[in-house]
This record gives sequence, structure tokens and C-alpha cells, in this order.
Amino acid sequence: MKTIKVLGSGCKKCATTADLIASKAAELGIEVAIEKVTDMGAIMGYGVMSTPGVVINETVVHSGSVPSAQNISDWISA
Repeated sequence: MKTIKVLGSGCKKCATTADLIASKAAELGIEVAIEKVTDMGAIMGYGVMSTPGVVINETVVHSGSVPSAQNISDWISA
């Protein structure tokens, strides 16, 4: 199972990112655990300056926008 963190203040883009990841994982039949991180100190600890950010297994893979469905597929399939 992959652990995925969505970093952000809880804004609409952050919620959309989490929803896209969950739906793409379900579509691909891949089990993921999604955690929403809203603490700014924790977000800064990852070096993310603009949100939403996406962290998979403690590696930042994206920040600053809602990722594309193709990017999400690539990340969770790897």
C-alpha cells in the first residue's frame, strides 16, 4: 500500500487533488492511504512553498497545482 499525503490548507484545489488520487487509485485497483496535511510547519518541512503538494512514501512528487490524471496514474502505478 502506498502512503500519499496531500499538503495544503484544505482549499478546494487540495480537496480536488485528494479526490482525484482516490478515484484514480480505485480505478486502477491500487490500495492507497491518503492523509491530508494542513499544518503549515509540516508542509514547510517538505520544502513545499505552494500548495497543493503531493507526497508519496515521503517523497514530494508535485506541488503548486492540481495534478493531471495521467501524472497521478504514473505515480501510483510506479
